[in-house]
Amino acid sequence: MALLAFTDNEDGADVIDALLRQAQVGEIELLVSFASWMEVYYIYLQEQGREQAQFWISKLKKLSLVRVDSDEITGRVAGELKASHRMSFADAWIAALAKRQGAILVHKDPEFKPLGRDIQLQALPYK
Repeated sequence: MALLAFTDNEDGADVIDALLRQAQVGEIELLVSFASWMEVYYIYLQEQGREQAQFWISKLKKLSLVRVDSDEITGRVAGELKASHRMSFADAWIAALAKRQGAILVHKDPEFKPLGRDIQLQALPYK
């Protein structure tokens, strides 16, 4: 996940940092699905405990990110994507948000590659 590349300073963190700088000055809008927030929280909770999970969610809230919660139409798009592609529930929501908004989906998950005909993708280096 692109947010984890940033929080864990993995390959591609520099790309996320540059996007965050652009968002901070209003050049772009960075949309983040509620599913991505949940993934950051649960991964840190599992791997490093509640304190680190809460720390990273608090830090993300201070960045120039626009959190997008679920709605019925995006849920239908996510359902269509999940029904026609092998992907996780969270990735279906993330992809549906990008598709509905006509946004570039920045990711580090090969699961998104088959969506390249319908959604503009920007892949970060895979783990």
